[in-house]
Amino acid sequence: MTSSAPSTRAPRLRRTVVGLAAGWNRIGTQTEFYGRTVRSIGDAVVHYRTEIAVQIAQMSLGTGALAVVGGTIVIVGFLTMSAGALIAVQGYNTLAGVGVEALTGFASAYLNVRIIGPLTTGIGLAATIGAGATAQLGAMRIAEEIDALEVMGVRSIAYLASTRLLAGMIVVIPLYCVAVLMSFVAARVGTTAIYGQSTGVYDHYFTTFLNPLDLVWSFVQAIAMAVTVMVIHTYYGFNASGGPAGVGEAVGRAVRASLIVVVFVTLVISLSVYGQSGNFNLSG
Repeated sequence: MTSSAPSTRAPRLRRTVVGLAAGWNRIGTQTEFYGRTVRSIGDAVVHYRTEIAVQIAQMSLGTGALAVVGGTIVIVGFLTMSAGALIAVQGYNTLAGVGVEALTGFASAYLNVRIIGPLTTGIGLAATIGAGATAQLGAMRIAEEIDALEVMGVRSIAYLASTRLLAGMIVVIPLYCVAVLMSFVAARVGTTAIYGQSTGVYDHYFTTFLNPLDLVWSFVQAIAMAVTVMVIHTYYGFNASGGPAGVGEAVGRAVRASLIVVVFVTLVISLSVYGQSGNFNLSG
């Protein structure tokens, strides 16, 4: 019994070590791909401007069935509108319970800009633009179209990954403008039109606590999310394997990874910029 114990533990130890090594290798491979994608942005701008324009059109207004509803802009707009309406419902009722329902405008100016707007936009990017990029690149990989591009001398990473990364960074700017405006409008309409709060009271607290610098940092946060989402999804699509089932698995893994990174980016930037105190003083 004692002599067989080491031989029993050895395969388990070997599998554990091999699994850890494979994980580290996968992290290194992803990091290398991310670096090559970022470095190839210059090649994409110089040689593949038409592809960048095509990707911008597809990501913003969509193609096929997605274009019927207005593409990613409409989808993200409805997501943030729902989040803004939630502030009106929960914020007003919660604050009314302690007699300070007038501060609903403060809740909208504070939460929409710092947390809800960027986080909802990042989730929308991962579920629409990111998933679409993974599916497109995965289908090209299993159909050996990427190999054909490389044989023809096309810079595959610049043409496929860097163009999508740059297009995502460009699209997220007007996309986030629509998202923030929809969240502001939904919170104001819900508070004033449905719950009957005076528009003057709401606008007073909203404009008082809406810091323009917070909006700037919010846009920086949205751009950082777009970069992380696009590099993650292009990596999983570019390296998909296993046929159509493998493409579906790649999309699932990419969405899971990008959602985790979106939350992590929100946490890191919020703590870095605003700190633990929130960088505001509420007194009366």
